Amino acid sequence: MKIIVSASGPDLDSQVDSRFGRAPYFLAVDLDTMTYEALVNQQNLQASQGAGVQAAALVARHQPIAVLTGHCGPKAFQTLKAASIPVIVGVEGTVREAVERYKAGQLQPAKGPDVHTHW
Repeated sequence: MKIIVSASGPDLDSQVDSRFGRAPYFLAVDLDTMTYEALVNQQNLQASQGAGVQAAALVARHQPIAVLTGHCGPKAFQTLKAASIPVIVGVEGTVREAVERYKAGQLQPAKGPDVHTHW
C-alpha cells in the first residue's frame, strides 16, 4: 500500500509542500517499507491554469490509498475523489513525519477542498 505526499524536494526529509497542484514533487511512499519514488511535477509548476487537475491525474495513475498535502483546490479534490482517492489537507512537517502520523491514524481525510478560489 502506498500514499502520495506533495513535497518540496525529492526525498523523505523534504517538507510537505502546501500547494498540491504546484508542488515540485510527489513522493509515492510504501507504508510497509518506507521506500519511495519521487514523481516530478515540473509540467505544472508554471501552468497558467489546470495545474491541480493535471497533478491529480498524475497522482491517480499511481493508485495511492490516500494523498497528503497542505492545501487542495476544488478541481483537484474532485478529480481525486472521482478516482476514489481520499485527500488529507493541513499536513505540515517533513514527508517522513507526515507518513508516520498517517500510519499512526492521526490524519483524517477532508470532506472537501480547503482552497475555494485562486488569487
